[in-house]
Amino acid sequence: MKIVEAGNITKSAPGEARAVYTFPALLACHDGSLLLSCRRGSSKDCADEWVELYRSDDGGRSWAQLPCAFPRARVNGKSSSFRLAYITELAAGKLLAAAMWVDRETQPGAPLFNPLTEGCLPLAVLLADSVDGGRSWSAWRPIDLPAELGPPSLTNPVIKLPDGGLLLSIETNKHYHDAAQWRQRVVTLRSYDGGRSWDAPRDAGSDPSGRIFHWDLRLGLTPAGALLSFAWVYDSAAGRYLTIRRRCSFDAGISWTPPQAIGIADQAGRPATLPDGRVVLAWVDRFGSGAIRARLAASASADFDAASEVIIYRHGASARQGRATGETLDDMSIWSYGLPYAAALPDGDVMALYYAGAARALDIHFARLRL
Repeated sequence: MKIVEAGNITKSAPGEARAVYTFPALLACHDGSLLLSCRRGSSKDCADEWVELYRSDDGGRSWAQLPCAFPRARVNGKSSSFRLAYITELAAGKLLAAAMWVDRETQPGAPLFNPLTEGCLPLAVLLADSVDGGRSWSAWRPIDLPAELGPPSLTNPVIKLPDGGLLLSIETNKHYHDAAQWRQRVVTLRSYDGGRSWDAPRDAGSDPSGRIFHWDLRLGLTPAGALLSFAWVYDSAAGRYLTIRRRCSFDAGISWTPPQAIGIADQAGRPATLPDGRVVLAWVDRFGSGAIRARLAASASADFDAASEVIIYRHGASARQGRATGETLDDMSIWSYGLPYAAALPDGDVMALYYAGAARALDIHFARLRL
């Protein structure tokens, strides 16, 4: 692979509500346009965070912010912030947005994660529809999730399955003041009525002992209909990140293959799956080289070829491991680059998005990869 074009999409304004851009996600639409969603706020963890949408009609070489804004939402009588939104195209022009809502009113001024208990502020996952390609949106509707999941984290778009169903991936959290051991896990749920109801959660990554966490699970769907997952694996006892683990599902997320360590450490981005079955994975090597890198695999189960590797972004300094889980969660609010998200483009290239910049001025950047 090689990088044939790179640049930034957003224009941060330090000291303002658009100072920090993070959580980019990219959708290549049936009409050839690209739709980008990203989170903005005055800092990486703040009550004024919101989601913006951008469209490109020239393959990502120029971008225009959509004038519409997602509608406000009230959950349990509270109106609060949106941390991220992922968009899925269900049919030409018909879009489904899945957003993660954060309650900033119950614990005013508190960080998202409690560094003392590892608990999380109240969260909700909401859905909204667009029938005009994202120019306008319906009111939000909350997904009714089992209470046993705790505050639900959303780390992936809803996936449209080959059989017409929808797949939702949720990460479990503890409530904010819960001092019990955190037994984090990832589950998937399926819907066959357009997201109005969902079946029972099925395990997609867990450790019964509670020691190993599967954070930021990223999912991809191959042309053959197989699901791929890549987990950011954290050893809470050692305070260290382990090698990324890949799993596959051949039955729409009902069951998964045993986890396979792919020999790449740290945080995986969402993979790009190409029409010929190849897979491009970008990942953050935060504790090694201090860079965002990408590699190509010939198929969903093949090794990622080291000879194909490109460095998308080089920060230079590596971060420190071996800290308590609460401190590790707190560190996430100050990291100045990360969250790569790759998508296949209609012309055969792959675009990888990520955020980077200074601590108080982060922007969404892109790199166009040619295979």
